[in-house]
Amino acid sequence: KKRAQTDYAPYFYDNGPNSNNGNMALLNLSEDTPKGTQIYVLNGTDPEGQPVKYGMTSEPGSKEYFRVHPKSGTVTLIEELDREAQDEIEVFVSISDGLNKVTEKVSVFVMDANDERPQFPQNMPSIVDVPENTTSGSSIYKVQAVDRDAGSGGSVTYFLQVTSGHESRSSEPSTKFAIDHHSGVLRIKPGETLDYEKSRTHFITVVAKDGGGIYKGKQQVMSSSATLTINVIDAQDTPPVFVGTPYFGYVYEVSSPGSEIFTVFAKDGDMDNPNPIIYSIESGADGVFAINKTSGCITLKVYPAELKREIFNIKVKASEVSPEGKRLDFAVTTVTIRVVDLNNHPPTFFGENGPQNVFELTMYEHPPEGEFLRGLKITVNDSDQGSNAKFHLRLVGPGRMLRVVPQTVLNEAQVTVLVEDSAAMDFEKSQFLTFKLLAIEIDTPERFSATADIIIHLLDTNDNAPKFSSDFYIARIPENSPGGSSVVSVTATDPDSGLWGVVKYSIYGSGADLFLIQPDSGIIYTQPWASLDAEVKSKYNFYVKAEDSDGKYSLAEVFVTIMDLNDHSPAFNENSLEKTMVIGAPVKIEAVDEDAEEPNNVIEYSIMKSDPDDIFDMDADTGEIKLKPYIKSMDIVQNISNHKDCTWSVVVQAKDRGSPSFSTTTVVKIDITEATQLKGPLTSFLLKCRENPMQFLGLVSGVIIIMLFVTVFISTVIYVRNVKSNKILPSRRIIRRKRKPRRQDDFQQPFREECCGGKFRNEDLEIPTADNINRNNNVKGCSHRAPPSPPNAPDMPPPLPSHYRHGDREWTVPTVSASVASKTKKRSHRGKDNPVNTALVSELKLRLEQKNMANRY
Repeated sequence: KKRAQTDYAPYFYDNGPNSNNGNMALLNLSEDTPKGTQIYVLNGTDPEGQPVKYGMTSEPGSKEYFRVHPKSGTVTLIEELDREAQDEIEVFVSISDGLNKVTEKVSVFVMDANDERPQFPQNMPSIVDVPENTTSGSSIYKVQAVDRDAGSGGSVTYFLQVTSGHESRSSEPSTKFAIDHHSGVLRIKPGETLDYEKSRTHFITVVAKDGGGIYKGKQQVMSSSATLTINVIDAQDTPPVFVGTPYFGYVYEVSSPGSEIFTVFAKDGDMDNPNPIIYSIESGADGVFAINKTSGCITLKVYPAELKREIFNIKVKASEVSPEGKRLDFAVTTVTIRVVDLNNHPPTFFGENGPQNVFELTMYEHPPEGEFLRGLKITVNDSDQGSNAKFHLRLVGPGRMLRVVPQTVLNEAQVTVLVEDSAAMDFEKSQFLTFKLLAIEIDTPERFSATADIIIHLLDTNDNAPKFSSDFYIARIPENSPGGSSVVSVTATDPDSGLWGVVKYSIYGSGADLFLIQPDSGIIYTQPWASLDAEVKSKYNFYVKAEDSDGKYSLAEVFVTIMDLNDHSPAFNENSLEKTMVIGAPVKIEAVDEDAEEPNNVIEYSIMKSDPDDIFDMDADTGEIKLKPYIKSMDIVQNISNHKDCTWSVVVQAKDRGSPSFSTTTVVKIDITEATQLKGPLTSFLLKCRENPMQFLGLVSGVIIIMLFVTVFISTVIYVRNVKSNKILPSRRIIRRKRKPRRQDDFQQPFREECCGGKFRNEDLEIPTADNINRNNNVKGCSHRAPPSPPNAPDMPPPLPSHYRHGDREWTVPTVSASVASKTKKRSHRGKDNPVNTALVSELKLRLEQKNMANRY
């Protein structure tokens, strides 16, 4: 059985309002289109390709303007169009394939054509009375005509066709009148006057023309006309005269509506035949004052609190009235009415178009400090006078961003708002700012005030650099990670809007070669070819840069640690696989694990096998192997082992602490020998140094350094001592004085000062002393002599005391250092050739020269 297919409804093509085929929606049609014109073609299709028919209907009761051909879809205009009567026509268009029918409601807009004339109002007066004394340039009538066309065809301009009346003495056309081409105001030409005696009537034809337009394909200007009859009214030659001018009146606080303020009085200038006078207010009253038309009494219509000004200048008109009741000649005077001030006006804020209490401004963030906001045009006013109009201005808002000037106002001022804190006007903090502008009266009991809102909409600028979430990032990655592995994700944000807030990432630095970064996401990866090895390099650091579209950027440092994996087994040092062990001293086995971190490179040592088992102990941390404590001699070793050479093979294991753990075993040959006969700690140390020569070298180096330090210290002490000695040495002169006789028994003073200058005697004095009590020398006798004074030869020594013994010690005082020094030299009886004296003289001469040179420089 064949399955039924779905039949879809037909539809119109929607080609838009400027097309001449489709569904006729929004069609524009000029009102001067001739009837019978084919204006459109309905166009549609059926999805199944079935033939379609078109139809068109109107709302029930409405006029039908169009007809459509059912097959071709051609739409024909069957009625005249009039835009002024109907500018939009709504119709229903339909399309049908026989089974389905689709109806759409469309609008046809009737476009204007210049088919209407300007029309004067039917109630337009044909006669206008104008007093002969009407001043030149005065308006006497306003003509108004209406053209219902649109655009230029609906604009009206006015012209005059003027002819004189039959009673005029001249047959020439009158040129006393002019009309404003746009407003239609009819005036007496400047410099022209009306004269009742010359011409009592003027006939004026007013022509109204439109601006022209297209009608049936041609440019057309249409016009119409109306005739005015102007009657010139005879007037008296002397206008009324006000009496008692100038006029002043006052309004007080106690006044009320109806109170009499002032009364004016005028009389006709024509004294012989005066006309009655009536009064009226021409201007300046603002609706708050009225005048009695017969008496001229001016009264108050409102309460004083409602008065908006302090002074009113009221124009009062006094007109003569003819017996027929027509107003003739007139006079105008000014009545000045002063309001005794009341504080009845609060301050008021004004914008460009009048009172305003909300002011808005759009500007960029961070304007320069001190700049005024140019977009704000604010005026503040208080209509009171004096102290009643004095008030303060104050700006209230977030922080101290803005400042208002002036701050004190009398009556009125232009308000200026200045920028004080540019940094606070930040788009990222707030996109709009709201301030209250306050005006508060100062010296009034009422303290009237006014407020206005200032709303500032901030526009964004690129004033922020991207900022990282941290100044540095720390990442750890296993060393067996493949290339392209994710390391760490960095994040930077830029609070600016739009493209300024888009952040791009990049990395650089000496440690960045193995890494790359996604510019948009900030994810750092290893290079696809990167091979990480913690044993080669375990620490990397580089910089990551976050930059916005304008080049503003910030930096953060990335530290990457390559996590060590336990991928190396311990390896023994081949030099330590054959050891000689002295009984009582250990031997050390060393293994190295090339892993980079603990515990992967921490090694534990153990003895896996030895024969016999119970002979060695091994330190698990240091790898030292030593004999069991009970083995103290070679006899015990030989009793345990059957080997004559006393050599053991020990299987040692080195195992790291990683996970998984790796281990290595090796065979260590240990040759056990007896200790030498040398005993003591030095012997034990030297034996240990055989196992570790670097320890011995370190000891030797330490001893050398200590000796150098001691040598430098001793040299420094000697140098300082010599410098101090030079300061005591006499620097100017040594006076040789004759030896005075002395008592032989005066041995208690080995030397004596000759004067206050500190000159020492150069005589050799022998002092008997006791035996060598301290036993600090082995000589039998000693001679202590005072150094001679250069450059003369020393004098002969005095005779020896009777109790002097050659074995006694003598004490000699050197003149250079002024210190007592013991001498243990044998006495020489030769004064001139004594080597001691010669040496002392040489030393004294040398030091004198050094001292003299020092004083010279």
